[in-house]
Amino acid sequence: MKKTLRTTLWFTGLPCSGKTTLAKRLKDQLDRKGFDTTHLDGDEIRESLNKDLGFSEEDRKENLRRVAHIAKLFNRSGIFVIASFVSPTNDLRKMVKKIIGDFKLVYVKCDIDECKKRDTKGMYKRARLGEIPEFTGISAPFEEPDSADMVVDTRRNNIEECVKMVLDKLNIGSQKRILTT
Repeated sequence: MKKTLRTTLWFTGLPCSGKTTLAKRLKDQLDRKGFDTTHLDGDEIRESLNKDLGFSEEDRKENLRRVAHIAKLFNRSGIFVIASFVSPTNDLRKMVKKIIGDFKLVYVKCDIDECKKRDTKGMYKRARLGEIPEFTGISAPFEEPDSADMVVDTRRNNIEECVKMVLDKLNIGSQKRILTT
C-alpha cells in the first residue's frame, strides 16, 4: 500500500539552479520509501499544457495559477506533489500557496554565475543577446523568497546532500513528520 502525503513541495530558484534535478532525485527517494508522488516541472508543463503561454508577467501568473490548481487536485487524491518552477516573485509564490493550501516552499539557492556555467541550452547567453525576452535573472527579475520553509544551496552542496537535507527537514523515515499522512 502506498503512503500518502497530501501536500505540495514547491522548488523555486533561478533557471539552471538545480530545481528539476533535485526534484527528480527527491521523487525517486520518496517512491522507494513507498510514497505516492508526482513531479510537475516548469519546462514540461510549458511544452504541453501551457504551450499557449509566453513569459510576460500575466502569462507567468496564469502558468503558475494553472499548475497550482493541478497540484491541489493531486493533493486531494493523496498524491504528494513535487513542483519545480522558477516562480520568480514573492507575490506569485503567495498566490500559489493560497490556491494549494498545504504547501512547503524550498528555495534552491544558486548564484547567477554558477547558473550560467550549468546552462547547457545556452539560455543565459541568448537572453543577454536579446534573443530570449523576459528571461528571469537577465531581463526579468527574480526575488529571493521572503518566507521559504527550506533553503538548499546547490552551489555549496551536491544534489545528494540537498536531497538528504530536504528529507531530514521533512522527517521522512522517522516516526514524526512535519507533513501529515
